[in-house]
Amino acid sequence: MALAEHGQADSYLKSGFSHKMGWGARPALLLIDVCNAYWTEGSPLNTSSNPASAAAPSSIGRLVAAAREGQVPLVWTRVEYTEPDMSDAGVFFRKAPLLTVFQKGNETGLESWVPGLEPKDGEMVIPKRYPSAFFATDLNTRLQLRGVDTLVVCGVSTSGCVRASTLEAMCLGYRPMVVSEACGDRSPEIHNANIFDMNAKMADVVPEAEAIEHLKTGWK
Repeated sequence: MALAEHGQADSYLKSGFSHKMGWGARPALLLIDVCNAYWTEGSPLNTSSNPASAAAPSSIGRLVAAAREGQVPLVWTRVEYTEPDMSDAGVFFRKAPLLTVFQKGNETGLESWVPGLEPKDGEMVIPKRYPSAFFATDLNTRLQLRGVDTLVVCGVSTSGCVRASTLEAMCLGYRPMVVSEACGDRSPEIHNANIFDMNAKMADVVPEAEAIEHLKTGWK
């Protein structure tokens, strides 16, 4: 569902939501949890029953290629737990015991990068324990040191780690540009509702072609 077709779009606009942040001059590509767990049959986190989510890795691949062409920083995040009792997952583990998929020593291949979508040497890799890529990590410091002002956001899941990372990015002063085609969730309804809400309150939702153009252009 296009944002403009959502039944509440006019109401939000009239109330003062959904204004454009616009692009900054120094974007980075933030890839949220692009791991096999989200696109593998039998995985408790599989989103590929939603055709739009099944297509997301192809869109992500085009963003990666554009960022590398424009020499824009790429930031890869992945959930990782190291404690045998999952205590480093905190109460998050009580809510979602399936997080053992990401426990060290419990490797099944689901925790691995999607084939063809792997970090290259020199690209940032941020292990995380919670939905936001910023919470309890050094991501904000590393982005500040590089002078990044805009984050092109893609990955999974739209309603979980993508949304949490986007919200915190906005709170920290970055301009989040969420690429809907490059994000995935279990159902179109959940994806669309969160895309709509992010665009209304915390990010600009931009088409893939627009993101590719800015990533290829690189830093001004």
